[in-house]
Amino acid sequence: MGNNKNNPVVEKILKLKNEKNAVILAHNYQRPEVQDIGDFVGDSLELSQKAASTDADVILFCGVLFMAETASILSPEKTVLLPDSRAGCPMADMITARQLRQKKQEFPDATVVTYVNSSAEVKAESDYCCTSSNGVKVVQSLENDELIFVPDQYLGDYIAKKTGKKMILWPGYCPTHIRILPEDIIRQKQKYPDAKVVVHPECRPEVIALADDALSTSGIIRYAARDDVSELIVGTEVEILHRLRKENPGKTFIPASEKAVCPNMKRITLEKMLNSLETMNPQIKVPENIRVKAKAAVDRMLAIV
Repeated sequence: MGNNKNNPVVEKILKLKNEKNAVILAHNYQRPEVQDIGDFVGDSLELSQKAASTDADVILFCGVLFMAETASILSPEKTVLLPDSRAGCPMADMITARQLRQKKQEFPDATVVTYVNSSAEVKAESDYCCTSSNGVKVVQSLENDELIFVPDQYLGDYIAKKTGKKMILWPGYCPTHIRILPEDIIRQKQKYPDAKVVVHPECRPEVIALADDALSTSGIIRYAARDDVSELIVGTEVEILHRLRKENPGKTFIPASEKAVCPNMKRITLEKMLNSLETMNPQIKVPENIRVKAKAAVDRMLAIV
């Protein structure tokens, strides 16, 4: 529980969680006190899959809107709560279902691969979903050489380089990850010459080029646990350092940039979590016609990986 002991708000949340048979999911980018109360802490799809495997009636998702939608897609029978309905994802908002339909008309023979950081409506217009950890594997497995990739141009560029596939990239990006600059990596490497460098593949290509590896948040967590890693420069949202330090005492973790903060992730607070469980709002429910199509794109991905 970290610093949450004897916190009256935490005690009330835990009491309500038991009364309502809820499971609390916390993304790796959440505030430390929110991570510390989570039943599961992880990345977006992994959390939704874990919640789907529980017998909980209620999912309290401490993340952003597309993640709560994914939980609704995988667990339609459960009530999904997002403690702040304004916690959106700017990158997911950079493409709409209508825009994707237009792009598909331009390239009618292309296979559409959509990053899970996207709305349920966009997933529903897609052939396959992918995550930052399995994107290379998903794209490699596809026979079609003409691919539309949305919404993240930088993850798309990374996958294209790894697979050699021609990909039509949508000009979306993560405003948090593009704050990490090559000079940040260079500066931290000068300060910590023995440190390894891992960055998220949502980073700019010139940042990825300076790293030892580009990995999803789950990949970064596994990398940090390796015996040969004692100092690690981490190029992703800064709050992941809380979990890294908690799980790897004695190791040194350095943020590539202190500016890599996602303000939408920080909208979730203990007070909002309590209010959400008390009122059973805001609820996130994906309409069935969209849910079925979006789930098909997720299922095609899971069949590959």
